[in-house]
Amino acid sequence: MEEHYLSQKASSDSIEKAVDVIDVVVLAAELEAVPDDLEEAAEHAQRMSAAEIEAVIHRIVDDHGDDPNFPPLILAAANRYLFDTTLKENPAEYQRLYDELKVEAAMIVINSPYAEVRAIVDNHDDPSMPASTFRTWVIGTIFCAAEAFLNQFFSIRYPGITIGPNVAQILAVPVAKLMEWLPSIEYTTFGYTWSLNPGPFNPKEHMLITIMANAAYGTPYTNNIIFVQYLPQYFNQSWALGFGYQVMVALSTNLIGYGLAGITRRFLVYPAHAIWPTNLATIALNRAFHAEKNTTANGWRVSRLRWFLYCFIGMFVYFWFPDFIFLGLSFFNWITWISPNNVNLAAITGSVTGLGFNPIPTFDWNQLTVMVDPIIFPFFTTFNIFLGTLFTFPIIAAIWYTNTWNTAYLPINSNYVFDNTGAPYQVGQVIGSDTLFNQTMYESYSPAYLSASNALLYGMFFALYTATLSHACLYHRREIVHGFKSILSRRKTSEMHSDIHVRLMENYKEVPEDLHRVLAVAIVLGAVGVGVYPTHTSPAVVLYGVFLAIIFVIPIGIIASITNFEITLNVLAEMFGGLWFSGDAISMNYFKAYGYATSVQTISFASDLKLAHYLHISPRATFWAQIWGTVLTSFVCTGILNFQMTKIAGVCTPEQVDHFTCPGIQTFFTASVIWGILGPKRMFGPGGIYNSLLWFFLIGAIVPIPVYFLRKKSKIFESFHFPMILAGGLIWAPYTMANIWPAVPIGFLVNVIIKKRYIAWWGKYAYVTTTAFSAAVAIGGIVIFFALDWPGVEINWSGNTRPFAGCDAEGCPRLPIPDQGFFNPGPGQFH
Repeated sequence: MEEHYLSQKASSDSIEKAVDVIDVVVLAAELEAVPDDLEEAAEHAQRMSAAEIEAVIHRIVDDHGDDPNFPPLILAAANRYLFDTTLKENPAEYQRLYDELKVEAAMIVINSPYAEVRAIVDNHDDPSMPASTFRTWVIGTIFCAAEAFLNQFFSIRYPGITIGPNVAQILAVPVAKLMEWLPSIEYTTFGYTWSLNPGPFNPKEHMLITIMANAAYGTPYTNNIIFVQYLPQYFNQSWALGFGYQVMVALSTNLIGYGLAGITRRFLVYPAHAIWPTNLATIALNRAFHAEKNTTANGWRVSRLRWFLYCFIGMFVYFWFPDFIFLGLSFFNWITWISPNNVNLAAITGSVTGLGFNPIPTFDWNQLTVMVDPIIFPFFTTFNIFLGTLFTFPIIAAIWYTNTWNTAYLPINSNYVFDNTGAPYQVGQVIGSDTLFNQTMYESYSPAYLSASNALLYGMFFALYTATLSHACLYHRREIVHGFKSILSRRKTSEMHSDIHVRLMENYKEVPEDLHRVLAVAIVLGAVGVGVYPTHTSPAVVLYGVFLAIIFVIPIGIIASITNFEITLNVLAEMFGGLWFSGDAISMNYFKAYGYATSVQTISFASDLKLAHYLHISPRATFWAQIWGTVLTSFVCTGILNFQMTKIAGVCTPEQVDHFTCPGIQTFFTASVIWGILGPKRMFGPGGIYNSLLWFFLIGAIVPIPVYFLRKKSKIFESFHFPMILAGGLIWAPYTMANIWPAVPIGFLVNVIIKKRYIAWWGKYAYVTTTAFSAAVAIGGIVIFFALDWPGVEINWSGNTRPFAGCDAEGCPRLPIPDQGFFNPGPGQFH
C-alpha cells in the first residue's frame, strides 16, 4: 500500500484540491482508476451541477445494476447514497460518499465507466489524423490477400496452420515505416487528394489495416459446402466447380453478416457496456507501437513496446519446447504415466481423450487459452466457465460408468460419431448412389452413437440457447429496449447513448443507407446462388437462416461484448435445418451457413466496428475497409479453393502425400450426413437414443429466472452468470478440464489481485503481455510448421511419445464390445 501511495503522490495534491475530503489512495482503489484519470475527473467534477451529478448517480444504479464489469464498490456506494435513509444522520460520511460519487460521475461523463477501457482507450480524439490513406489501402490489401491465401491453403492440411490478424498488425509496422521514405507529393484523382506518404505512420492507419486483416481471418464458410459437393468421395456434384456459384454464395454469407452488424450498432457498438475485451488487447498492441509518452506505473518505467518485445521474445523461445521439443509440457498428463494402460486412470485424469482432472495439466500457453484468455477475459467469465466444466465433469463420469446410451463401449471424451461396433461411423453405409438416405442400408448397419462427453455437450448446447434468451430478457432488457428506441428515435445518437466515444464520433459521418443496400444485395446474391444452380435448395433458405440469426444475434452479441465469450448457433442451425430439410444434406448445410455462419460474421464485424469506434476512425472509412477486405478475401479464397480441389492430387483422402487430408471437411461431411440425411429425428426425436436431452431446452429457459431473483438475497448468486456456466460444459469433446483449470489462477492473479493492488501496472502492461504471448505463439507456430513440420522433422524421445502412449491416447472404452461383435441394438433391431 505504501508503494501504491508513493506512485500516486505526484498527482494527489491537484486531485485533493478538487476533492479535498477524499483519501486519494482509497479513492483510486475503489474507482479502479489511475492518477491521470482521477485528476481529469476531479477537475471536471467541479464544473458539474448538483442536478447533473444526481442524474449520473441514478444512471449508475439503473444502467449498471446487473453489470458484472462495473466496479461493485461504486455500485454499492450509489445504492447507499440513493436509498439509505439513515445516511444523512452522519453528515461527514454523507459528504465523503457524495464527493466520491461526484468524481465517479465526472469520470463516467468524460471517460469510460470501466477500468479496462480507460487503461487502453484514449478519451480524446484528433479528427485531423488521417486513417484512410494510400499507405493504409496498399498495406491492408497486401496483408489481407496474403492472410486469406495462407489460411485457405492450409485450412485442409493436418496439422493445420492459421495466420491471425495480430501477425498482420505486427508486420504492418516495418512495411509502413519503409513507406515513410516515399515522396510526400500530393496527387488529385477524381477530386480526391492523396499522397504516397501522408506523414508518420499513425495509430488510426494501423488499426484500419488491422480491421482489413480481421476480415481475412476466417475463410468463407460456404467453402466447406463446395468441398463436400464437388469431391467424388463425398457428393460428387461436378457442377459445383462453377466459379460464379462459389463466389456468389461466399459473398452472400459474408456480406449479410456485415449488413446485420451495421443494423445492430445501437446494441453492440454504441453502448459503453459493450466492452469487447479482446479488442482492448488489439488496441494495447496498437498503443505499444504508437505511444507518445512513457508513464511510470507502480515504479515501472519500461515502455509498452519494450515490454511487448520482452514478452514476445520470451514466449517465442519458450514455445519451441511444448510445441516441438518436449510435447509433454503441452500434454502434461503425468498421472497417467504411473499406469498408462489403466482405463479408469486415463479416463479421469488424461488430457488427450480423458477428462483432464489434473492439478498441473499443462505448461503451454496455447493449451490453457483454448477456451478463455485469462488476462483478456473478465475473471467472472473465466470462473463461471470453469464452474460449468467442474459441474459437468461428474455428470459425464456418471454417464460413462453407468453405460447410459451405451457410452461405456466408447471413449469417455471424443467428438467422433460411432457405430454399434465402437468404430467411427461410416456415413457411406447409409446413403445410396443418389447421395440420399437409404432406410434399408441404415437398418442393416447401425444407429449413430455419441461419447458420454459429446452427448452431454449437445444437452449443454440446447440449454445454452434458451438460457441465452432468458438471460438477455432478464439482465439486459433495458439495453435491448434502449437499442430499439434509439433506432426509432430521431434524436442524435449521442443523446441516446451517453458514452464519451459516441460524442467524439459525432465528428464523422455515418453510413446508414449503405448498410441496408449491402444487406439487400447479399440476400439477393445468396438467393440467386442457391436458386439458379442445381442445389435443389429453395432460395427461401437464405431468409430462413437470416431469420434465425436475427433472433439470436442481439442477445448473443450483448453477452459476447460483456463476457468476451461468443455463443455459436451451429448445433441449433443443424437441428432446425435437419428438421426442415429432412434427408437433404445440401439444403441443411445452406440453412446452417445462413443461420450459424451469418451470426458469427455479424458478431465479428460488430467487434471490428467497436475497434474503429474506440480509435475514432471515420465510419465511412471503416465501412469501405471491411467491404473491401471481405470482397477481396472471398475472391482469393475461392480461387485457392478451386486450385485445391482440381490441382492437389488425392486431396481430402487419407493417402494424400502432403497431408492435405481435410480433417475439418471430413467432420463437416459427417455432420452433413448425421444432421441432413439421418436427421435429428432419428437421434433426438421420439424413440431416438438421445430424446431425453431435449429437456435441456426447458432447463436452460427456466433456471436463469430463480438465479436472477436470488441474486438480490444472496451475494453468491450475484457472481453467477448462467449462460457462462453452461458454456463451461461446451469445452468437452475433444477438450478437457486441462484446457480451462490452469486459466483460473492466472486470471485471479492478474485481474483480481494485481488489478486491485497495482492498477497502474495492470493498466499499462496486462493486455500488452497477453497480446505478446498470443503473437509469439502464432508466429512461433508458423516458423515451426514451415521449418520442421513441413519437411517431416521429428524428435523421437520419451518426452514427445509418453504423453500419447496408453489409454489416454487410444481412448480405451470401459467395456469391451460383446462377442457378437456389436452392442445392442444390432442390424434389423432398430428403425
